Amino acid sequence: MFVRCGVAGLLAFGLVGALAGCGNPQGLDSVVVSPTSQTLTVGQTAQFSATGTYGNAGHASTQNITDGVTWSSSTPAVATIGATGMATAVGAGTTTITASAAGFAGPVASSATLAVAATGGGSAGGSIVSLAVIPGSQTVAAPTQTSQFIAIGTTSSGATVNLSGDVAWSSSSSAIATVGATTGLATAVGQGSATIAALYSANGSVVAGYATFTVSGGTTEKYTAVTITPALQALSASGQTGQFIALGTSGTTGLQTNVTNSSQITWSSSIPTVATVSATGLATGVGVGSTAITAQLTNTDGTVVSGSAAISVSLTAPPEPLLSLTIIPSAITVGNLQDTGQFLAIGTFSTAPYVRDLTNSPTVSWISDVPSVFPVDTNSGGNAGATAGLVTAFGSGSANIIAEATGSDGTIQTASATFNCPLALPNPNGDPPTPGTCIPGTQAYALLATLTIYNEGLNTTNWVVTAASATGTANVIHCGPGWTGTGGSVCTATYPLTQNATTQVITGPAVVLEAQGGNFGGWSYNCTPSTSTGTPLTSAPYYTAAGPNYCVVSFAPVNGVPNSNITIGAIFN
Repeated sequence: MFVRCGVAGLLAFGLVGALAGCGNPQGLDSVVVSPTSQTLTVGQTAQFSATGTYGNAGHASTQNITDGVTWSSSTPAVATIGATGMATAVGAGTTTITASAAGFAGPVASSATLAVAATGGGSAGGSIVSLAVIPGSQTVAAPTQTSQFIAIGTTSSGATVNLSGDVAWSSSSSAIATVGATTGLATAVGQGSATIAALYSANGSVVAGYATFTVSGGTTEKYTAVTITPALQALSASGQTGQFIALGTSGTTGLQTNVTNSSQITWSSSIPTVATVSATGLATGVGVGSTAITAQLTNTDGTVVSGSAAISVSLTAPPEPLLSLTIIPSAITVGNLQDTGQFLAIGTFSTAPYVRDLTNSPTVSWISDVPSVFPVDTNSGGNAGATAGLVTAFGSGSANIIAEATGSDGTIQTASATFNCPLALPNPNGDPPTPGTCIPGTQAYALLATLTIYNEGLNTTNWVVTAASATGTANVIHCGPGWTGTGGSVCTATYPLTQNATTQVITGPAVVLEAQGGNFGGWSYNCTPSTSTGTPLTSAPYYTAAGPNYCVVSFAPVNGVPNSNITIGAIFN
């Protein structure tokens, strides 16, 4: 060590510099690579690090020099390594990963062994502990435009692996965007923002990653019908009021949404001298007679749908045993799938007892505007010990819960509340969502199935596939250029699933698809050729080139797992 702090130092730098040099660590003595060994499969990555030792035996110090060394792989055909120590498995075999640098007394180096298997289960260096969706956010200008998302998993050892083809992809709103269940390719449908979720499941655990997909152009959700509840109310001319609720039917999913207070709704009374109605659907009796209350909804594309109800107003105030109805609490939020929330319906009466609990009364009907995801119990049969007003979460999102109470005089009072099971996004620091959040698929299967239709053939001019909703609404699916309106080349719709309380088996409705136009060449394997009523065909011909042709979709479980995401291909040549 004399060469560091002896005569050579004095001659080169002077006495002061030499003494300072002897008091501080300087010069790289050695380098160590960690981990010393690693095993990957082709396509996986692993991070190596380099630690340098400086100074002499009396004043040694270490520091991370991963970015300051030269990395190399002895066999690049097995694995390559970048300037930051990130190794990527290329082909089966074994290679030596080396970190080298210029030391005080000459070059220093350290090595590790990396083994690569051609295929293999599991992830490099341990289990998947987190999942990132890349890009974290993406915006497109208009419907039909696409964006590719990928899912990158991180293992317990810090290695990363591309899991894009091993995760289950889903979109929080099929009205805004759809995403390939196994591909991660998102397609814009309508204006708005949707959460793209990737779920990775292995060894009984689930890891989730999320991204945001925004469609800045196009139209928002379109409604095809408006229903007013109740359909009839009786009021007095003394200023008695009655609340109406408007439910809009989605043209995409066939589900109903409470649009009573929507800016798209306009309320009106055909004879205001009989009864008036406010912007929130609250009607007030004015004079004797009958009038129609109408809710008119204008879609963003300018189309209009409407619904009506009737009010009968009497000259003298009728008996009013039931004056009003209230739901308590006004909102319930739960944190896990299959969690429940209990609402109570409280009625106010004109005679004693003035306040009564009507929750389980057979005169009260409970309604959920998203019954396939957030069903609510009711007690129409008047059963003792019933669980009316109890809502169960089978998916993430929210629902409007409505109670309708019919008084002894035939008048109807309504009240509403909200039930929420919010979809929790990852924490800002990149950690997975905290336990107890409403992540789809982590605790239960949502009672909602998605059906996707597309054309596998070459025809782009006149083909069309249609299907009704589970409740019989015609042409909820209207896919293809042959549709009289606007039919996309890939179409989706949702259908409710039901779970047997005893066997826990989940089943869904039989959905019949009808194909017309072009030179038809058949259905994909997962749609059974059938008659127009859904009866499977047992002998050829199973379809004709001229059509129309039919097939029936089954949501029956596969190996005990609900078949809740089905994609059907129709061949039009």
